[in-house]
Amino acid sequence: MLAARVPALSGRVVAKRAALVAGQRRVAIGAARRVQAAAVRSIQTNIAQTDRDTITRLLYSIGTKREVERYLRIFSSSSNPSHPAKFAVIKVGGAVLEELDELALSLSFLYRVGLYPIILHGAGPQLNDIIESEGIVPDYIDGIRVTENDPKLDAKTLQIARKVFLEENLKIVSALEKLGTRARPITSGVFTADYLDKDKYGLVGKITRVDKRPLEASIRAGALPILTSLAESPAGQILNVNADIAAGELAKELEPLKIVYLNEKGGLFHGVTGEKLDVINLDEEYNDLMKQSWVKYGTKLKLREIKELLDHLPRSSSVAIISASSLQKELFTDSGAGTLIRRGYKLFKHDSIETLGADRLRQVIRDRDPDVLSGYLTVTEVLNNLQRTPFTIYGDEPLDVIAIVSHPEGEIPVMTKFLSSRAGVLNNVVDNVFNAVKKGPPPALLDRAGGRREPRVALRARRRQLHACGQEPVLVRRARRQGGREGRAGL
Repeated sequence: MLAARVPALSGRVVAKRAALVAGQRRVAIGAARRVQAAAVRSIQTNIAQTDRDTITRLLYSIGTKREVERYLRIFSSSSNPSHPAKFAVIKVGGAVLEELDELALSLSFLYRVGLYPIILHGAGPQLNDIIESEGIVPDYIDGIRVTENDPKLDAKTLQIARKVFLEENLKIVSALEKLGTRARPITSGVFTADYLDKDKYGLVGKITRVDKRPLEASIRAGALPILTSLAESPAGQILNVNADIAAGELAKELEPLKIVYLNEKGGLFHGVTGEKLDVINLDEEYNDLMKQSWVKYGTKLKLREIKELLDHLPRSSSVAIISASSLQKELFTDSGAGTLIRRGYKLFKHDSIETLGADRLRQVIRDRDPDVLSGYLTVTEVLNNLQRTPFTIYGDEPLDVIAIVSHPEGEIPVMTKFLSSRAGVLNNVVDNVFNAVKKGPPPALLDRAGGRREPRVALRARRRQLHACGQEPVLVRRARRQGGREGRAGL
């Protein structure tokens, strides 16, 4: 009996040992797999970082290292995990889709440096070609594409539109993914709309609601959202919406740093001289611009729409009109490449301290003047020096930027002070005030490095102050380049 029990006990011991060994093996295999997965993630992270470093170095070929790194830092910090879609809304015109490879390369550049814009596209030219081939003549009222009142034609036109939008959307996605850029097609679920005027325009919608969740989910998953401008009514009816209008409504919901309109021309152009409009500061220039004889039809409508859009957004937001091939230069350099449009601020010009307000000016000098901050001069001494010769003070209403131009008798006027807060840089006021100083009258000679009579220690203090508030290059580079577009990123 004892002999029979021993084999039984021995068998159980063997089974337990086998189970223990198997368990240890599973643990070891699991640990090995986790190490392998961690190694793969590490490699993927290193590859992504290598891609970012490579693309960043490529960007240095279109701008200085300081410019590129500054804009990368600003754009990267504009979004966060809870609000990942704050960088940019990029509207792609239908004509730009004919240059799909160029578009995909430009968007992939942004993806490789960790930036995730929302891409919204139209398909006007493509839709016109197919509609005409089907024997339907495109019709427009007030610049809005309309469908016929015949329900059969309405349905047929909309069916064609849906097919064209889907095909163009997938073309963009495919072109991006061929370059290793993850992209997600989003053809519905973002825009809710009511009929704009059913009797007049047919199946054309007016957006009433924007759901940003599909866009944010795409970005959190590491994919660029590629969006069409088609909307749905509360009852589920598909409605067509002008892509420019859809991009504007999307921007109002997301409040991005940049709104970019890609077109084949690469900007807005003066109707008489043919020159490209480099920068438009709406608060200062809009009323005069709209009175110009050459500003009419599409140009007037575009400017009106952009002003209405920017009036709803933070002052740090700006609109850029640019071609796909020049997107990087527009975003990552001070000079830019297309047309930059921003709100700016109403400016003033005073010839005495009293008209500006002595207490307000004292506070600005106390907080920002490098001579005062370095201990080289007191506020009183700065004001006394100021009043030794006639002068003009330029600035904006909140005093975010102050420029002081001295007018020595019989000499060329000289800008002796340029004091900006960080808000002045972030909200684009620096450019506005600087341009006002350049215009004069008479135009001011820029005092090199901010003050030719200042001792070396004061110059170093000035540069440290400018660097601390993010505007170190303003005086020196502006004097050298005579008015480059500092802060094109919405700074």
